[in-house]
Amino acid sequence: MTWPKSNTTYMTDTTYTTYKAKVAAYDVGAIKIDPPVVLAPMADVTNGAFRRICKAIGRPGLLCTEQISTQAVHYKSERTYQMFDWTAAERPLSVQLFGADPQIMAEAARIVVDRGADIVDINMGCWVPKVCKQGAGAALLKDEETAVRVVDAVVQSVSVPITVKMRAGWDCSRLTSVSLARKFEQSGVAGFALHARTAKQGFDGQADWRWIREIKEAVSVPVAGNGDVRCPEDAERMLSETGCDGIMIGRAAIGNPWILAETAYYLRTGDRLPSATLARLVR
Repeated sequence: MTWPKSNTTYMTDTTYTTYKAKVAAYDVGAIKIDPPVVLAPMADVTNGAFRRICKAIGRPGLLCTEQISTQAVHYKSERTYQMFDWTAAERPLSVQLFGADPQIMAEAARIVVDRGADIVDINMGCWVPKVCKQGAGAALLKDEETAVRVVDAVVQSVSVPITVKMRAGWDCSRLTSVSLARKFEQSGVAGFALHARTAKQGFDGQADWRWIREIKEAVSVPVAGNGDVRCPEDAERMLSETGCDGIMIGRAAIGNPWILAETAYYLRTGDRLPSATLARLVR
């Protein structure tokens, strides 16, 4: 595989980019996540430009693409193929796929791995109607049989690690993430990320980190916690309260990629980095 090259050079403050994290790294299959801070996949946000800015400024241990429709990959959508714009500088990189057809999901996984994906992530967290109406995203949390078939097909289709990003369940009466995680681990899934809300909540209310602890205690593979980490102290508290292996940061990084480096630095040292100055921001 030959990676596309980027001609972009970023000016960054070495304060943010030269530390070596002492907080425990974790492994997803053969991929080391160091520091254990992950940029979450976000639709219409984590495109190539944003990922490369976050990598240059925040130095997270893992970047995730925005979600990619496997139906669109199958039908060779030109717009979707333009999303395959990752570069070697972004590695390690997780490519997130959504869909509900096991064969088409497996086909898309092979395609993105051929394009250089280090990890393939299966989306079981997106709650928006246009995704769930397809039986994809968080809708799979209420269709366990299809969810397991999707995971089995993807795991068997490629040699790279497979992860699943989930919500705790469809709603509070159907908290299926723990039972599904156990099944997915048996299928060969190498790690999980849990957004500690239900699909019905969307982004409303407060994330319940107890659900992260429950899934962490249920499986032996790494679990990244996601939801309401808005500052480094939140990340430290999530690690302490849940025992999770990594911190996944999403909306808090929009407009503020520095939070990724600030979080890793704080977890390593217990100290806060100086606030980003205007001079640092515009360099």
